[in-house]
Amino acid sequence: MVSHMTSNSKPTKQNDNTWQDRQVLVAVTGGIACYKTCTLVSRLAQAGATVRVAMSDSAMKFVTPLTFQSLSNQPVHTSLWESFDRPDAQHIGIARWCDIAIIAPATANVIAKAATGICDDLLSTVLCAIPQQTPVIFAPAMNADMWANPVTQRNIQTVKDLLHWQQIGPEEGWQACRTIGAGRMSEPEAIIQFASQC
Repeated sequence: MVSHMTSNSKPTKQNDNTWQDRQVLVAVTGGIACYKTCTLVSRLAQAGATVRVAMSDSAMKFVTPLTFQSLSNQPVHTSLWESFDRPDAQHIGIARWCDIAIIAPATANVIAKAATGICDDLLSTVLCAIPQQTPVIFAPAMNADMWANPVTQRNIQTVKDLLHWQQIGPEEGWQACRTIGAGRMSEPEAIIQFASQC
């Protein structure tokens, strides 16, 4: 029992120094893996980061903004037309505010938008406006067939090559569509560990 507790406490202690006072944008897109992102936001906040969440319309069908507001103790961004605390354009303000961005889950849709420069909502517009020197981590999550689609694979390569986004996952396992295969979003602990190196 003592060993188990020690094992669980090590990553948290390590992350405390890594994440203290960092400004993290978590971009949440529409997929069932949104429930894992709740844990991700909570762990980052507990580790000392200031976490702001931006959500797509589809993401709000799975998890409410209030959930992320409660976990982060920060405003949740859902619209291009809102402004909480900045006089500049909301998407520019958010993009300049963060010193790291984590897209979790990163759906095929948001990856395709980023790869082709489409900015048709708050989330895609913020991602387009993030300065090139700011690290962007993306954690893909989708059905195995969507993951295997050559267009999806091309788009993933594009965001890695042109935008220098860094990818974690996806993992193999049971999916919401009742199949087993590649496409499961990486676990929050793995994402935090990966992002702590950036």
